[in-house]
Amino acid sequence: MNTYLQSDIHSIAAQSKLRSFSNIYLFYRSSRMKKWLWGMFILLVAVLFLPWTQNIRARGTVTTLRQEQRPQQVNTLIAGSIVKWHIKEGDLVKAGDTLLQLGEVKVEYFDPQLLKRTQEQITAKQQTMESYRNKAAATTTQSRALEQARELKLQSLDNKIAQQQLKIKTEEADLAAAANELEAYKRQIEAARIMLDSGAISLIDFEKRKINYQNGFAKWNSAGNKLEQSKQEMTNLRIEQQATLQDYADKIAKVSGDRFSSLSDAASTEAELLKLQNQLANYDARSKLYYIIAPQSGQITKARKAGIGEFIKEGDMIVEIVPDKIQYAIELFVKPMDLPLVNKEQKVRFVFDGFPAIVFSGWPGGSYGTFGGKVVAVENSVSANGKFRILVVEDSSDRKWPAQLRIGGGAEGIMLLKDVPVYYELWRNINGFPPEYYQAETTVPKEKKL
Repeated sequence: MNTYLQSDIHSIAAQSKLRSFSNIYLFYRSSRMKKWLWGMFILLVAVLFLPWTQNIRARGTVTTLRQEQRPQQVNTLIAGSIVKWHIKEGDLVKAGDTLLQLGEVKVEYFDPQLLKRTQEQITAKQQTMESYRNKAAATTTQSRALEQARELKLQSLDNKIAQQQLKIKTEEADLAAAANELEAYKRQIEAARIMLDSGAISLIDFEKRKINYQNGFAKWNSAGNKLEQSKQEMTNLRIEQQATLQDYADKIAKVSGDRFSSLSDAASTEAELLKLQNQLANYDARSKLYYIIAPQSGQITKARKAGIGEFIKEGDMIVEIVPDKIQYAIELFVKPMDLPLVNKEQKVRFVFDGFPAIVFSGWPGGSYGTFGGKVVAVENSVSANGKFRILVVEDSSDRKWPAQLRIGGGAEGIMLLKDVPVYYELWRNINGFPPEYYQAETTVPKEKKL
């Protein structure tokens, strides 16, 4: 039956002028399926021997390499109330531009003449300190004058003592002379008594010699009394000398005490002066903090406070500034298993969110729309997501990163490893083996022989 129908179709197709028979019914065509199968098989075998670049894929975000180039908060150092806003969100500002004006809310700083009055207190303290120092200088001069007066008084007493010593020596000589004279009178009266008993002299002559002896004794007694009186005067002079030393020592000690007291008062006043100067500097610095300025150039974002008169505490965030001059970097998070395969200066290919790209992960040379980078830092501690963070910067030898990048944008990194055949990569993935780490060979230059 089938053979009969096939012969009828063949005869009808041969006689018909319609092209549908030749296009629909393939009776006159030979099959090429076998050739296509062999070709695809040969192509597949050839592909297995093509080079394949092993890689590690990691997801990350756009950030900056330096901390000062990242978005930063602008905080207030003092508490206050909002007086006037000078900017709004989205504005571009330069470093030093005024962002916000604050008003004072603490009672101790309400005085509008606070700086002036504090300066007047400093001036008064300076004058008081100078008075104490002048008093200390005057007591120093007074102490020197007392020392000079003491020296003059002691010199005068030394002269008197020297004179008294000479007087004592003179009176000692007079006493010795009077004693010798009395001894002579004593011998004469004894001889006169013998002569009187023998009748050689008269009683009148004996009485004359007796009177002479009594006069000599009186003279010797008077010389002794004078000598004792002079010695007593010498003792009095020495007592006066010691009393003078003690008196002037007390006076000098009192003056020195006044001097040290003045110096102590001057030091205390100086401490109070320094404290007032510190307060003045703090008041002046606080007055400058009423105007919050931009620490660097950038764009204003995230204004947390609003309105006029709203209270702001110390340390509250005012706005956030995104710097305009940024050295972009990419932070990638790699799995702990892939961390040993990552090293500094390693090449990385990037696909940024929002930028079209055609990626052949095994053949980076055939990819389109990717950007190059190199690893500059690998953190040693695991992040909160259980992965390790690495930082990648722009590769200066590759195409420049797009200027439209923004901090926080997404990026996917492909870290290139060793080149292996396709069949080896398939075998590795089937068996779950890790990629092979590739290190560039370093050639050590040979030393030249002398």
